[in-house]
Amino acid sequence: MSDTIVSRLRSLPRQDRRIVIFLAVAALVALIIGLAGGLLTALVRAGFLPVLPESGYRFLSVHGLSAFFYWLYFAQAALLLGFSAAERGNGGGKTGLVKHPLALSGSIAMVLGFGLGLLASVMGSPPLYDGKADLLVDEPMTALVFSLGYVLLGLGLILVPASAIATLLPSLGRRRRRSLDALGFALLAWAGFLIVTGFAAIHAFLPALLWAAGLGAFPASQETGWHILFHNLHYLPLMATVVVWYILMQVLTGAKSVFGARFSKLVFSLYLVFVPPTSLYHMFLDPGLPEYVKVAGSALSLFVSVPTLTAFLVIVATLEVHARASGATGLFGWLRKLPWEHPATNAASMAVVNMIFGISLAFVLIQEKLAPLLSDTFFVPGYFHFFTVGTVSLSLLAGLTALLPELTGRPLRAPGLLRSLPWVASAGLLVFGSAGVAAGYMGVPRRVMDVTYGGEAPAVWSTLMGFVGLGGTVMALSLLAYAAIALASVFGRSETAEASYRAPVQWEALPVGRNAAWTGPVSILVIAVAMYGFSTLGFELLQAVPLIATGEMGH
Repeated sequence: MSDTIVSRLRSLPRQDRRIVIFLAVAALVALIIGLAGGLLTALVRAGFLPVLPESGYRFLSVHGLSAFFYWLYFAQAALLLGFSAAERGNGGGKTGLVKHPLALSGSIAMVLGFGLGLLASVMGSPPLYDGKADLLVDEPMTALVFSLGYVLLGLGLILVPASAIATLLPSLGRRRRRSLDALGFALLAWAGFLIVTGFAAIHAFLPALLWAAGLGAFPASQETGWHILFHNLHYLPLMATVVVWYILMQVLTGAKSVFGARFSKLVFSLYLVFVPPTSLYHMFLDPGLPEYVKVAGSALSLFVSVPTLTAFLVIVATLEVHARASGATGLFGWLRKLPWEHPATNAASMAVVNMIFGISLAFVLIQEKLAPLLSDTFFVPGYFHFFTVGTVSLSLLAGLTALLPELTGRPLRAPGLLRSLPWVASAGLLVFGSAGVAAGYMGVPRRVMDVTYGGEAPAVWSTLMGFVGLGGTVMALSLLAYAAIALASVFGRSETAEASYRAPVQWEALPVGRNAAWTGPVSILVIAVAMYGFSTLGFELLQAVPLIATGEMGH
C-alpha cells in the first residue's frame, strides 16, 4: 500500500483509534445537544415557542456551551490527534500517538467538563456561555460547577495537544527527514494554539472557581480574562478549518500545494503573528478604552483575515491548477473535476462559500465607529453563524467524515443524504444570517428573548425574527441529521469503507505546467467588494437605528 494519509490512518494502533473515536463521538453528541438548544432558542426568539424568558436563556446556555465550546474543541482534539498520529508515520516510520496517557487524561477531563457545564445550565439561573460571576453572585454553587467545567476543558486542551506535540516532534532528527513537512508544521502550530487556549480558559475561570469554593476573592477582573479567552475561541477554529481543508485536499485528491511546503508553513505561521494582537476589538464597548487604542484595534483587526484568505487562495489555486492539468476547461469547469462523490467535498465546499459571507460581514463589526452600534444587536449572531456553523462546523464535519471511516472500518451511512445536507443547511443559514444581519441594522437586540416589547417595537422586528426562526430551523435540523448519521456510522457494521467514497482521480503525479488559476483571486475581489458594500450600508444606517443596546464590554 502506498504511503498516504489514508493508509497511515488505517495502520494506527487500536488504542489510538479508540481515543480518537471517543473524542469524535463526544464531539457529535455535543453538536447534537447544541443544535437542539439552538433550535429551541431560535423558535423562542422568533415568537414561535411561547415560554418564559428564563427558559429561553437556558436553551441559549445549552446551545452556547455545547455548540460553541465543546463541539468545536472535541472535534478539533479528535482531528488533531488522528492526523498527528498518522503524520508520525510520514516517510515510512511507525504511526501512532506518543504519550498516550496524556491524550486519554485530557479527553476524560474534557468530557467531565462538558457534563458539569450541562449540569450548571439547568441547576440554577441560566449562566449563558460565559458564566459571569457577577450574574451568579447569589448562586455560588452554580458558578462553582460551571467554572469547574471550563477549567477541566482548559486542562484537557493542554494535555491532548501535548500528546500531539510529543507525537510530531520525535519524527524529526531521523535519517528519513530533517524537518516537518507543511502538514506536520500546521498540526504543530494548531496544537500550540490549543494549549494557549487551554491556559486562557483556566486563567478566565479559575478565579471564579476559587471564589465560589470560598477560597478566593470575588473575580472582579473576570471580564478581561474572558475577552482573552473569547478571542482565541473565536479565531483558533478558523486555523483548524484551513488545516482541515489542507488535509482534505490531500486525502480526497492526492494534490499537494503548488506553492511548495515552505510557503504553506509561512501561511500557517501567520496565525501566530496576526491573531494574538487583534483582541482589542472585543473591548470596543469599554467606555474607558482610549480613542487611539480603538483606532489601533480596528487597524490591527484588518489583518485577522490575512492567513485565512491566503490559505484559501493556496488551496483553491492548487485544486484548480491540478484540475486543469487533468483536462478541465472554462472559468469554473475545474469544479466538475472535484470528488463530489465523497460527502466531505460537499461539506467543505459549502464551508468555503459561507466563509465569503462571514468574512465580508466581520469587517463591519471590527470598525470602531460601527461596533458600539452593532455589537449588542442581532447583527452579531447573524454574521457569526456564517463562521461557526457555515464555515467551521461544516469543515470539521467534513474532516470527521473523512477520518472516521478509516479508523472504524465502517462506511458512512446514507452517503447520498450526507452529500445533500450541507447545501440544505447552508440555504437555511443564508435565510437566518441575512435576516439576522438586517435585524441588527434595524437595531434588534441580541440578548432579549421577546423583541416585541409589548407592541412598542417596530413591526419589522418581529417579521425579521420570524425569518431568523425559519432559517434557523432548517439549518439546525439539517445539521442534526448530518451529525446523527455520522454518529450512527461509527456504530454500524464493521467492513471496509465503500469505494464510492473514494476520490475518482488522484492528481498527485499530474504535471501542472503553467495552468492558470483564476477562481481564488476572483473570490478575493468579490470579498473585498462585499466588505465595502456592507460597511457602506452600515454607515448609511447609523442614524436610522431605532435602538442602541450598549451592553457592557462587547462580546
